[in-house]
Amino acid sequence: MPNKNQGGNDNSQRGFAGMDPEEHKRIANEGGMASHEKGTGHEWNSQEAKEAGKKGGESSGGGNRGR
Repeated sequence: MPNKNQGGNDNSQRGFAGMDPEEHKRIANEGGMASHEKGTGHEWNSQEAKEAGKKGGESSGGGNRGR
C-alpha cells in the first residue's frame, strides 16, 4: 500500500501540512522562543490584543468565502 504522501493521491498533504498538529506546535514554539532570544519577538500589550481580537478574521478575507 503506497504512503499517502508519495503521490497518486491528488489531495495528499506533504511537508508542513502533512505533519501532526503537535509537531506544528513544537516547531512554532521553537521559532517564537528563538525570536525572543534574538530580541525581535513581539510582546502584545493589552490594547494591541484587544484590537486584534476585534478584527478576528476580517483582514484575511476568510479564505475562499464570498467566491
